[in-house]
Amino acid sequence: MQFENVTALAEANIYFDGKVVSHTILTAEGDKKTLGVILGGKFHFDTVAAERMDIPSGSCVVTLDGETESKTYEAGSYFEVGANSGFTIDVADTCQYVCSYLK
Repeated sequence: MQFENVTALAEANIYFDGKVVSHTILTAEGDKKTLGVILGGKFHFDTVAAERMDIPSGSCVVTLDGETESKTYEAGSYFEVGANSGFTIDVADTCQYVCSYLK
């Protein structure tokens, strides 16, 4: 994935003792995205806005809040999470992601 004509914010978002790190970009159209990496581990995230999580490399196992079944997402796939919800993500090695905030 490549993004052109964006503003990149230098300050990183660091979660879970540095096991999840992302940077925010703002597109020319005014959309906000975060680009990041998740190192091995299992983490829970809450959402305010609805999100689309693209997985450009690596893989992860995701359980959306309110669901009992987990799904595996490989490089080139994505999942969506509703607003005011959350998900648990389990990464065996390393997984990179692009989070787009949906309107």
